[in-house]
Amino acid sequence: MPDAAPPGRHGVAALDSALTHTLERKLDALPDQPGVYLWKDARGTVLYVGKAKNLRQRVRSYFAADVEESPRTRSLLRHVAGLDTIVVPSEPQALLLENNLIKEHQPRYNIALRDDKSYPLIAVTLAEPFPRIVVGRRLSIPGARLFGPYTDVAVLRRTLQVIRRIFTVRSCHYALPTEAPDRPCLDFHIQRCQAPCVGYQSEADYRRMMDDVVAFLEGRTVEVRQRLRERMDEAAGRLEYERAAETRNALRWLDQLERPAVVETVAVSNADAIGFARDGDDAAGVVLRAREGKIVARDHRFLANLADEPDAAALSTFLVRYYRPLEERAALAVLPFTPADLEELAELVPDTRFHVPRRGARHRLVELADQNARHLLESLFLESLVTDERAEDPVYALGRDLGLTAAPRSMICVDISTNQGRDTVGSLVWFEGGRPRKSEYRHYRIRSAGQQDDVAAIREVLARFVTRRTAEAKPLPDLVVVDGGKGQLHAAQEVLSGLAPGPSVISLAKRDEEVFVPGRPDSLRLPRRAPSLRLLQRARDEAHRFAITYSRARRSARTITSALLEIPGVGPARRRALLERFGSLAGVRLATADEIAAIPGISHTLADRILEHVRTS
Repeated sequence: MPDAAPPGRHGVAALDSALTHTLERKLDALPDQPGVYLWKDARGTVLYVGKAKNLRQRVRSYFAADVEESPRTRSLLRHVAGLDTIVVPSEPQALLLENNLIKEHQPRYNIALRDDKSYPLIAVTLAEPFPRIVVGRRLSIPGARLFGPYTDVAVLRRTLQVIRRIFTVRSCHYALPTEAPDRPCLDFHIQRCQAPCVGYQSEADYRRMMDDVVAFLEGRTVEVRQRLRERMDEAAGRLEYERAAETRNALRWLDQLERPAVVETVAVSNADAIGFARDGDDAAGVVLRAREGKIVARDHRFLANLADEPDAAALSTFLVRYYRPLEERAALAVLPFTPADLEELAELVPDTRFHVPRRGARHRLVELADQNARHLLESLFLESLVTDERAEDPVYALGRDLGLTAAPRSMICVDISTNQGRDTVGSLVWFEGGRPRKSEYRHYRIRSAGQQDDVAAIREVLARFVTRRTAEAKPLPDLVVVDGGKGQLHAAQEVLSGLAPGPSVISLAKRDEEVFVPGRPDSLRLPRRAPSLRLLQRARDEAHRFAITYSRARRSARTITSALLEIPGVGPARRRALLERFGSLAGVRLATADEIAAIPGISHTLADRILEHVRTS
């Protein structure tokens, strides 16, 4: 994958002076050659693996003062304690070595390539003398050919049914020929197997049949038909009419059934179409296999931990780490856009030509692959709403994604609610360890110019909160979140800037769920299923609910009070008695004159006057 954005002067400051001195001495010895560098922590664990066309320039760029840093890079530099470099002869070899080291070390800060654990696969165990067909969701069988994954289990079952009807693949688990039973099993007697276990079928004959199975799974049904016809004619010529009849029945099945994995006929004869879809920190890569004008298979992998990596880098990672090792590749691979390191990739995969079509049948095939990638990514998001296999502590995730020096175990979120410039209130909710701490919730009536100015209201709420906490000698939260954009963020910074040490502060904008961080010109886009974003959304929604509730109560109290204030003879004591008895202005309207007159201090005449006024107002 391409290198992460190097840190600026803040990243260098995160390293202690002794470490910086050690690294700077290493920089002087680095060659101007291609290679791979590995950032490590104090325990020697590899944190990040990057490739470089020029090791000296690339590693030195981490100490540049004029490069904007990302939160992920800031977090990386805080854990760095050492650096290793490996020199290689060429840039393609650097790309390949980077890929191998990422697979070996699984670094925390590199793009993670994940296979899908939800869909089953078909494996043909070609490394065995008498191969079998195995079905599973997590298959790792040396030398096996994998087909799938099958997103529709019904299609998988139909595929297996056709294979068992046409071919006599053994279903036993014996390690043939070293391990075998004494006599054939039931499958032989019902003509589902030709008993290679006891020598009734030779290894060469069984292998020819398995070649047909693989061709069938690849969608090469024309080739399979031709082979079956030849065998039928050979059997008939040898007067083996039962064998010829079995082959004839298999041909009839092929005539009736199309291969289950075929989803569409396309105008491209033989090509692999690469699809790509991304949402924030996550992406999906798809390979659609078009053979003889038909789409015969779809393979995919999910990519995670993309952070600020560009799409071209993510696509390059998918091609190098997943597409390149595939056993079967077409001579042409059509791409949605140009990946990073295309020249190096072309050298690593010389038997495949990469092309980005702009129009025509190939372009439509790439669009179909992109649609599949988007569908798979949406499916992943929907599944993650129920269970997330990568679930982690949202507080830790928030600290990491924001690049904070410590996890924000305590955080507050501030929201402002107003009703056309009236009844403006502020709410402040407190979360401890990712959970609401309602004893620390606060609302505020906005007294200053903030009645019609959200930015001023944020400034007032935080100023009053900080003043009160300081006076009571209570600790401040680790993180302050304000609802809004850059204006609200700057207002919060003004209030908190004089505190030492003060809490970190960010703002969360509702429109696109953008996170604004001090010192960063652009907003931070967290993936929408990230635990960190979910925690921020939960705090923001809770602050909004708390503010709306208080604003409505204020508006209702103002409406009741103003209506009762206009009734002659009803002063503060009688208004209070009416509200305590009936709860609201609506309750007073529904009351009878006798019920109102039952309140001490209110006569029947006054009760009639009250009802007449509230029912006509």
